[in-house]
Amino acid sequence: MLPWIEKYRPTTLDEIVNQHEVVSSLKNILKTKAVPHMLFTGPPGTGKTATAHAFARDLYGEGYIKDGLFVEINASDERGIATIREKVKMYARSIPFSGVGFRILLLDESDQLTDDAQHAFRRVMEQFSSTCRFILVANYSNRIIEPIQSRCAVFRFKPLTKTDVASHLKKIAKSEGLEIDDEAIDAIYDFAQGDMRKCINILQAASTLGKKVDEKAVYTVIGYVSRGDVRRILEYAMSGKFVEARDALRAILYLQGIAGRDLISAIYREIFALNISEESKVELLDILGEVDYRIAEGASEEVQIMSFLAKLATMAKKK
Repeated sequence: MLPWIEKYRPTTLDEIVNQHEVVSSLKNILKTKAVPHMLFTGPPGTGKTATAHAFARDLYGEGYIKDGLFVEINASDERGIATIREKVKMYARSIPFSGVGFRILLLDESDQLTDDAQHAFRRVMEQFSSTCRFILVANYSNRIIEPIQSRCAVFRFKPLTKTDVASHLKKIAKSEGLEIDDEAIDAIYDFAQGDMRKCINILQAASTLGKKVDEKAVYTVIGYVSRGDVRRILEYAMSGKFVEARDALRAILYLQGIAGRDLISAIYREIFALNISEESKVELLDILGEVDYRIAEGASEEVQIMSFLAKLATMAKKK
């Protein structure tokens, strides 16, 4: 059985979510068949690789891979210059047997290539542009050398909105016979931050716990502390109830098994919702950064987080 991320991968440009400008431009390219080299850049899980496959399918037809008109190479597997000289060059120089007149090579995670490999690739782009078009996929465009960027049409992908993520997750849940509530979707989006691949994987993992996917199931599979638990600790501290705050903290760290730095990240998000002044929030963020650093250096998680809660209590008392 296919993982859901493969099962529900978009197959045409019309199925790509929340990338309207990119899709519109690619459709115009399909009409003219004047395909340039392209660079797809943006955060992970926003549909870059899926868009490249959908574009090739719309251009060549259903058998675009089987007919040898499209090949995908992941640069993170082999980052060196040998990959460019052997695999890429060998594919790019072969003459295609199709009405379009060129093949497409997708170089995924191209920002992982070394500088030497990128300079070699630049030369390949010049030599074989008549027989091959290149689509480069990169999370960080600044890691692609300027000579390559200048030879490509650059398409920037943006993170998916909460509305688009919710709509797609509900569609998948309905297809799989699941019930998913809004709180679960909020928790998934809060953790994935617009990465649809991560959202779908979380939903599939949560579905193993039952046909009803709720917030508790989501927090269970991602090993994440719930916002309610974090807020409870902060409220105990602000009320001066340090025994209760310590017990709640120990329950999260030792019973739920949440890592201290994961709890720090959750506290960071909750600080902005606290009923304290903006100046106090700034000060707390500064303190929280120091706590995060100390934990990373090996300090006691419980002691460091309790020291942060003590600072919070002092500020609340002054207010």
